Amino acid sequence: MPIDLYYATLSPPCRAVLMTLRQLNLDVNVITTDVHKKESWPPQFLKLSYPQHTVPTLVDDGFPLGESRAIMQYLVSKYAPNSDLYPTHDLKKRAHVDRLLYYDMSIWYAIVNATVMKIFRGVEPTESALKNFKKNFNVLNDFIGNNKYVAGNELTIADLSYLATISTLAINDYKDLDEFPNVKNWFFRVQKELPYFDDVNGKVPELWKQHSSANK
Repeated sequence: MPIDLYYATLSPPCRAVLMTLRQLNLDVNVITTDVHKKESWPPQFLKLSYPQHTVPTLVDDGFPLGESRAIMQYLVSKYAPNSDLYPTHDLKKRAHVDRLLYYDMSIWYAIVNATVMKIFRGVEPTESALKNFKKNFNVLNDFIGNNKYVAGNELTIADLSYLATISTLAINDYKDLDEFPNVKNWFFRVQKELPYFDDVNGKVPELWKQHSSANK
């Protein structure tokens, strides 16, 4: 029985979950869901995503779960418990992955305030938003350092989460990464290692361009 994933392409958390499913080679039924159009929601979505009604929402053998990071941790813990993707066998390594995984939220909000709001609302970012963007990316740049991956020398779900989040910077053709060489090198190198990356994230640049054109 395939896993159901209620999904929206432009949502980085959704794409992070889908990449995790692909990395684990799990059978998934992707159900495209526009959370902004309640009338288009699949009948079961309201019940399964209660009380948040957000995507991603995963349903595994009747068990519904929201929040991308919780979903990613659950999937690896259940289907690949000895994997370095989320090292449940080593508490310290797992805690470091968690640390990086949750810091991704700071990166996401920095991107939203510095770039995404301009696309959706036509509002220029404030000086504070731009400074916060630079501050948070400098931290990520230092976290990566000379590591092969975000949390060390093994691919983890933290990498998948950041890859999805930073793909949003396709809005500006990734020029925002020029000041952060460790982040930039990691981003373009690691995505080439993942055979499913383009399939999951390839439509993002064009979709952002469509949103940008619609709001001009």
